[in-house]
Amino acid sequence: MRYRYTKYIAELLDGLDMEALVSRLSDLLLSSGFNNPWDPRDAADQSMQALHDAVLDALLNGGVMSDEMIQELLKDRTDDTARERLEALVQRVIEQLTEQGFVTTTGTPGSTQTAAGATSGAAGGTRFEVTDKALDFLGYRALRDLLGSLGRGSVGRHDTRELATGIDASGPPRPYAFGDILNLDATATILKAARRGAGLDVDYEDLMVAQGDYQSSCATVLLLDCSHSMVLYGEDRFTPAKRVALALTTLIKHQYPGDALNVVLFHDSAEEVPLAHLGRVRVGPYYTNTREGLRLARRILERQRKDMRQIIMITDGKPSAISLPDGRIYKNAFGLDPYVLRETFAEVAACRRAGILINTFMLARDYDLVAFVRRVARICHGKAYFTTPYTLGRYVLQDYMTKKTRNVH
Repeated sequence: MRYRYTKYIAELLDGLDMEALVSRLSDLLLSSGFNNPWDPRDAADQSMQALHDAVLDALLNGGVMSDEMIQELLKDRTDDTARERLEALVQRVIEQLTEQGFVTTTGTPGSTQTAAGATSGAAGGTRFEVTDKALDFLGYRALRDLLGSLGRGSVGRHDTRELATGIDASGPPRPYAFGDILNLDATATILKAARRGAGLDVDYEDLMVAQGDYQSSCATVLLLDCSHSMVLYGEDRFTPAKRVALALTTLIKHQYPGDALNVVLFHDSAEEVPLAHLGRVRVGPYYTNTREGLRLARRILERQRKDMRQIIMITDGKPSAISLPDGRIYKNAFGLDPYVLRETFAEVAACRRAGILINTFMLARDYDLVAFVRRVARICHGKAYFTTPYTLGRYVLQDYMTKKTRNVH
């Protein structure tokens, strides 16, 4: 009786889009500690039971299974039989996720490492871990979805206000100067020779070259706030920020190969995170040391030999901590501490002197926080975006690709 429905379940699996399922599981796979923000070491949301529940919800409520498939699975069955079939389907889906390399399973001491133990031990000590393949896939899907929301505009290298002699002519011609690419504008060159009265006898001084938009390379530090406010107050703001970071990494890798991207997390202090570990980071200690994050980002960018250097800061909280010269951390979670603000604005000014632009994406709308972010934008001549976790990705990618110089509020 146990294997009575094996073939039927296999046919259902054939009709499932595993990539769509992985996309529906992205909140779980990119978990940021939202379930228990007070204990970042608690990985309850990486238990097999959490994966089981997420797969079940995606199948029934996430649109992965069509209404016809669900009706066929449940029709003309008793409650117990339908539950058994549904449970068997979920277990087979988890096995497929493992076989296709989207997740791996690990066990705590005393748990079983077999495939059967990995599935039946949903409530036990077996846990799952997201793989690099899954993170690359989620970054690609996030980029595709975000670019789709931007419209059908092309994605190329970064345009600036400068003009240069190049292949694509989009500016007025100008006289040739030594060192220019010899992209001659034949019409303008002959016309200039004719005006000089030389007919078709073109001389050096008659050479005119076509101008195109000067396109530069860019070094970016993505500065992510991972203090506890990012997962408190009933809303997970850190997972959307990670999703944007993955999409930006994929964008730069495929569309801007000459650009550089680094990721810095700031909380009580700040540290750089390798891009390969980005999808696995979680919320950290409690406070918001914005100055230390900006300082580390500035030091990273000062080592980059790029035409454009910028910091993209995603935060939702006020600065509440700074690092003292002796290594201690000064903290004040109540209000905007004048000492903390003064030191933070001093670091913003240091970024401006280093030629580094700061674009801030604020996920909160408190009056004092809005005033703080606007002052940061005013000091460094950057931009301030007041957005939500749902529109964050669209604004970040749009800002990165267009490089407008006007303030957007």
